[in-house]
Amino acid sequence: MLLDPQQTAALSQHRHRSGGGDLAKRATDLLLATAGFVLFCPLLLILMALVKLDSKGPAFYRGKRAGRFGRPFDVLKLRTMVANAEQLGGAESPADDPRITRIGSFLRRYKFDELPQLLNVIKGEMSLVGPRPEVLDEVRRYTARELQLLAVRPGITDWASIKFRNEDEILRGSQDPHLAYHQKIRPDKIRLGLEYVEKRSMLVDFKILLHTLRAVIFDVA
Repeated sequence: MLLDPQQTAALSQHRHRSGGGDLAKRATDLLLATAGFVLFCPLLLILMALVKLDSKGPAFYRGKRAGRFGRPFDVLKLRTMVANAEQLGGAESPADDPRITRIGSFLRRYKFDELPQLLNVIKGEMSLVGPRPEVLDEVRRYTARELQLLAVRPGITDWASIKFRNEDEILRGSQDPHLAYHQKIRPDKIRLGLEYVEKRSMLVDFKILLHTLRAVIFDVA
């Protein structure tokens, strides 16, 4: 069981809050994610081949993450690290992490490793916009307020993803990447995620999508 009884009770009060347009958001997610997957499918196939050629292991990375209401699911990414990376280090990976492959550095820079998550969106496990999905151990330590992040589907992008789009560079050189993440990134990431949950709307989602494209293409926030 991911959440303890106290956390489950705290989260239950958010189950019936629609956020003013869950059906419209889901329909938009499904339409845009399907169109995006069809559009980027040829590129995805090429990148999958490059990942396989660059290092041993599968093309995809599947990691357990907490979904809406704490339901675990497998998040999909193009693999950017060596196949046994989880046995060699923690979840946080600075830019100078030796586990990152050559093609992995390129994929991370342009966020191509996130493309398979369009499938997570199509399946209803994620949304295009929402707080990034966290590993299960992090969610187990959520406070009652932080549990509000689980009231919505996790997303491919959000305000925190834009602000910390170069998270690996922020963590570069850290002796303890896990500690550095909790000191330099997590506080603002949680704050921005909670602000999104409280103020979410279709207009906010479109603003975030536009800012994300701008940040990825022009490398500006």
